[in-house]
Amino acid sequence: MAPVKTIAAISTAPGMAGVAILRISGPAAGHVLRALTRRLPRPRVATYSTLYDPVGGTPIDSALVLWFPAPRSFTGEDVAELQVHGGRAVTAATLRAVLTVDGVRPAEPGEFTRRAFENGKLDLAAVEGLADLLAAETEAQRRQAYAQYGGRIANVGEALRVNLVNALALVEATIDFPDEDDVGTSALGDARRRIEELDRQVLALLADSDRGERIRDGLRVAIAGPPNAGKSTLLNTLAGRDVAIVSPIAGTTRDALEVHLDLDGVAFVLTDTAGLRAGADPIELEGIRRARSRIRSADLVLFLQSADAEAVIDPDWDAGQEVKIWHVQTQIDRFGPDMAADHFFRHRISAVEGIGIRELLADLATFGRDHAGGEPAVLVRERHRAVFADLHRALADGLLIRDWSQETELVAENLRAGLSALGRATGRVDVEAVLDVVFSSFCIGK
Repeated sequence: MAPVKTIAAISTAPGMAGVAILRISGPAAGHVLRALTRRLPRPRVATYSTLYDPVGGTPIDSALVLWFPAPRSFTGEDVAELQVHGGRAVTAATLRAVLTVDGVRPAEPGEFTRRAFENGKLDLAAVEGLADLLAAETEAQRRQAYAQYGGRIANVGEALRVNLVNALALVEATIDFPDEDDVGTSALGDARRRIEELDRQVLALLADSDRGERIRDGLRVAIAGPPNAGKSTLLNTLAGRDVAIVSPIAGTTRDALEVHLDLDGVAFVLTDTAGLRAGADPIELEGIRRARSRIRSADLVLFLQSADAEAVIDPDWDAGQEVKIWHVQTQIDRFGPDMAADHFFRHRISAVEGIGIRELLADLATFGRDHAGGEPAVLVRERHRAVFADLHRALADGLLIRDWSQETELVAENLRAGLSALGRATGRVDVEAVLDVVFSSFCIGK
């Protein structure tokens, strides 16, 4: 096996800043500190030092230096951190000096975190939580990501694993001691009750996984309606900038345009869709097809109709759909304050004049809180959902066997398949195929 190389990288964002942090991890980390600071500081104590170029001996900068001997470090290896002044020239000179030390090379994206995973400091679900924490833009995303990083899946999975192992032990005991008929019958009955309860817990987690993905990716809101209903104008108003082209010509919007909003700590993805109408040209028809697809996959549809249009629902997509729909009457400024209220519409707005926009945003924020509230979800990624779906299938296959005493070995095999699925949740088994994808999403220095 090739010797482990020491890696180094700037962990803070490029550009001018008050402080920049350079991280070093690996067997030569202590040698780097001696080469640059001419001493090894006390472990886990911030030490003020002058950094020197190891080649020429000239001073580079004054810095705070931290030394974390293995295994008590983020990666589980010897780790050093240099907190220098955040100018480009300072950080570049410091990194060049570190890389002159023998055995040190630049880190790849996510390599520090990957070493933490490989050294048992983080499981795979915690790594994914860390990636989500770095990408979090809203309070709900932060809370959920931090719960993942803190081991939420690992804790829930461990409780499930203990119960599953106990049930499997009871089943295997009847295989190992087949002559104890009374004990065997009692043990199998106990094991089956445990598995039934486990499967109920797994199904509850799967049912809540959609909420976790919505918080992570954003609640999807489609702005739909006929041409010239004010969809693009509303999108621009909510975004606070010109995102979509606004024109009185029907069919101007041909493709879906997205805007990301943070409403009261919850992420939303608002999509402006093509106007729904018949008799359009082939290109516009493709835009309408895409609009209907976005509508079907949305968590909420704002169906806009101008104040001078009849209050109708587009039958081609509304009939039989389970999508939540809010009917919104637009352009009410064109008809004056004496216009009669129509209770068919949840909101009556003028995006141009700002009438009703504050109330619409408040209603959307409440919708977001209702969907993102409560404890953070356990399953927040498609990978998590797939793993727990495999666990459910393994348990369900075991429960489909009516007489466990006649097919005990098959029952045990199904329960072992469930244990294997749980191992994949935290990266204990069979995850090599996903590792490169997960760690490539990290920036260099993390």
